[in-house]
Amino acid sequence: MRNQFLIIGTILIASVFALWLFDLITLWVLIPIAIICIIGFHDAFQKKHTILRNFPLIGHFRYLFESISPEIQQYFIERNTDGRPFSRNYRALVYQRAKDVNDTRPFGTQLELNNSFYEGLRHSIYAKSVKEELPRIIVGGADCKKPYEASLLNVSAMSFGSLSANAIMALNAGARKGNFYHNTGEGGISPYHLKHGGDLVWQIGTAYFGCRTENGEFDPEEFKKKAHYDQVKMIEIKLSQGAKPGHGGVLPAIKNTPEIAKIRGLQPHTEVHSPPSHSHFSDAKGLLEFVQELRELSDGKPIGFKLCIGNTEEFDELCQEMVNSGIKPDFITVDGAEGGTGAAPLEFSDSVGLPLQPALIYVNENLKKHNIRNKIKVIASGKIISSQSIIKMLALGADFCNSARAFMFSVGCIQALRCNTNACPTGVATQNKNLQKGLVMEEKSERVYNFHRNTVKAAMEMLAACGLESIDEVTMDIFLKGNKFVSMENEYFPEKMDGESRH
Repeated sequence: MRNQFLIIGTILIASVFALWLFDLITLWVLIPIAIICIIGFHDAFQKKHTILRNFPLIGHFRYLFESISPEIQQYFIERNTDGRPFSRNYRALVYQRAKDVNDTRPFGTQLELNNSFYEGLRHSIYAKSVKEELPRIIVGGADCKKPYEASLLNVSAMSFGSLSANAIMALNAGARKGNFYHNTGEGGISPYHLKHGGDLVWQIGTAYFGCRTENGEFDPEEFKKKAHYDQVKMIEIKLSQGAKPGHGGVLPAIKNTPEIAKIRGLQPHTEVHSPPSHSHFSDAKGLLEFVQELRELSDGKPIGFKLCIGNTEEFDELCQEMVNSGIKPDFITVDGAEGGTGAAPLEFSDSVGLPLQPALIYVNENLKKHNIRNKIKVIASGKIISSQSIIKMLALGADFCNSARAFMFSVGCIQALRCNTNACPTGVATQNKNLQKGLVMEEKSERVYNFHRNTVKAAMEMLAACGLESIDEVTMDIFLKGNKFVSMENEYFPEKMDGESRH
């Protein structure tokens, strides 16, 4: 193809040039043909891209289609039950609940239920009436002076910088109206978190953004000042994130604007590295001492930590240290390996850390083993989007839930998978001012409120369908997995599939 183009291109441009010299064609015909040929010759002789070198001109179509492949996949190929990380059905569910419109589905389920992957609820023929009052969960142990009443569903950690200013304001305004909290993410407390007065959980990451010294160490005085903000209801130490546990981050100099730098306590236009672990402690004893330090500096607000479970022996050691020292966090947020992020290496997202379900079971059972489960609230975080997922997390041992991507959908995210490019088309995960203008804060904050209210209400409806009146009654007994069908068949039918009688 390359040789053919060089021959044809040379003949074409020579012929067109000759025709122009004899006034047989105009300059306006010569110029476009010349430009096309020049691009083709450049493709043929450049050394960077093999496809373009071997297939001048037409090789560009490969890069064009690759750039729009997510849109082609989503709009023309994906079925209602397809789509990753979230299917079209679940994205539509969030949009409908956020808009406060009909969220029902016609004609029955589109899933294949008769298989081992099915998970269903054991409903009761004696269903209860749905309670109008939404549940609240008190967070705060014996050493906490300012307990907080949390909602069943809250906004998980997403930083300003990762999300746009308009998205942050919409989430916080919706949280205030709906009386649930908004986790700041590790990027610090921005003016956009404070503007509308919604409850905040201030997350402290490994770089100590918002409470760091010039050399990146923890600054107690700066922390104390911000921890006393009335909007800050709880403080969360981020140990690891499900999508990239044990991986640090880099804030490029070009993204470290004066506004971001002021919020995070940095020098603007400098490259800043977030280390993979905390410099203020290096073991279980140090972590719990840090919990106690933050509790004292915040004048007794609830203090907890977030982690993705990896090395289970380390968590067991941490629980044992809680017993030995008497220092306990007020809450533990368990983040699953399936959790979301703005950007993470593929290998970390796909193959590091424990998924939420086994992690939640492990944390719950380990706390019980050390007789401290009743003193610590457990928060589930990771792909929680529907009322069914909320009930399931409660059954696995959580007290309440956080969600990030579901609330992103509620403010307009379309799962374009552009979060790491600064080119989010909906203005949610970008710092591009022109794209941010498409996200109208006043409209989207109502959708955040609606989604939260309708989803928690749906969770209470599912609870009532199971014959339960309180979230405290939820256990794994109300769940049925598809791999139980065979055992149920053996239990309820006198003959096995092969015709042999049971004895």
